[in-house]
Amino acid sequence: MIQIETIETSSLGDRSYLASDGEIAVVVDPQRDIDRVLDLVDKRGVRVTHVLETHIHNDYVTGGLELAQRTGAAYVVPADSGAEFDHLPAGDGEEFQAGRMRLRALHTPGHTHHHMSYALENADGDVEAVFTGGSMLYGSTGRTDLVSPEDTVGLTHAQYHSVQRLARELPAETGVFPTHGFGSFCSATPTSGTASTVGEQRRVNPALTSAEQDYVDTLLAGLDAFPAYYAHMGPINRQGPPPVDLSLPQLVDPAELRRRIEAGEWVVDLRERTAFAAGHLTDSLNFELGDNFVTYLGWLYRWGAPLTLIGESDEQVAEARRQLVRIGVDELAGAAVGNIETLADGAQLRSYEVSDFPGLAEAVRLGPVQVLDARRDDERAQGGVRDSQHIPLHELNDRIGEVPEGEVWVYCGSGYRASIAASVLDRPGRQVVLINDSYGAAAEAGLEDECPTEGAGSPTA
Repeated sequence: MIQIETIETSSLGDRSYLASDGEIAVVVDPQRDIDRVLDLVDKRGVRVTHVLETHIHNDYVTGGLELAQRTGAAYVVPADSGAEFDHLPAGDGEEFQAGRMRLRALHTPGHTHHHMSYALENADGDVEAVFTGGSMLYGSTGRTDLVSPEDTVGLTHAQYHSVQRLARELPAETGVFPTHGFGSFCSATPTSGTASTVGEQRRVNPALTSAEQDYVDTLLAGLDAFPAYYAHMGPINRQGPPPVDLSLPQLVDPAELRRRIEAGEWVVDLRERTAFAAGHLTDSLNFELGDNFVTYLGWLYRWGAPLTLIGESDEQVAEARRQLVRIGVDELAGAAVGNIETLADGAQLRSYEVSDFPGLAEAVRLGPVQVLDARRDDERAQGGVRDSQHIPLHELNDRIGEVPEGEVWVYCGSGYRASIAASVLDRPGRQVVLINDSYGAAAEAGLEDECPTEGAGSPTA
């Protein structure tokens, strides 16, 4: 009996898989921190013979090369991927025997030109599963604009035919195991569900329920911004990432921490957003450690800049480091751990107010209020707070001069991105109020304009 186990990376919206027959195992699309895979391998008492990549990833640094080297497994990478390290290239139709399992490569271009899916057959030759990477997702497909603007339309048509091929060639009961689609920006549109089969996808997947041009037009119209760090993932993965280092960075004292902030270096406070608002080091940034941490830090981070973390404990810093190595941020300049008052070393802490949408409604009733919307363009298109200024979080550093001085209330969809934006804006001459609330409460508070004027910046009356 073949067992397929999922290794979830919720912070990036991705999954890796371990498939085994009780003795032999294969791993599909492993993340950089391979200790999670090795622990599961040891727990199951199996031997890994193959590590397979569905494609050269754009949203994370792979652990495949190191995992193959550590286990002695064959490293299977799609042919024509441009990989610059020793590997076993997979061409369309090639088969790989792993104990009582057989994997068949199916060329499924769309997410990338070289993308492969892998159909998993048991000892009787029956197809039990298909690992679809960024091709067939749960009720969606992988986005097609990560290679280049010139390739996007062609890849979107290719994606349609790739998903059609999987549905045509594989039995309806085949389990579908995608890498992307659990919050990943590699998904073209939001996905639904945590498990599925080819038969179910025939009923719900737009690539299988729509005419080709309708599918293409809809997918292209829905594509929006993706994290800036994606630009670095492909080159790292093609070259072959170095072995992962999860050790704690060197600790720095309060004086050195202040020196780094004054030098304009990146100093990131990992604490919960309201704790940061209550008191923080001047000019530090708040990226609350959680599922959204690495996506948005990676999106705003100046690649290669010295980065120092502030954490409440060694464990908090260690988790942040684990998440950062997944996107190739390997070199940390250091970390400061402990109580924020102690780390301030006598310097005055900055703080700002935290409120919610009813609080904003009351402020609006009393007089003009400057409001900043930090959500993405696609969210803004669905509605926004009346007369609010819209600058997506990932554009804020470059457009900060557009935000007027004085008091500004900042919101997003949940409060997380607004907390980052508030920390960026919190400088002398500006008073920030963080709206730590779900956007749905804006309509309930009577603040929403369903057709906001893009870039509006006039005070709310």
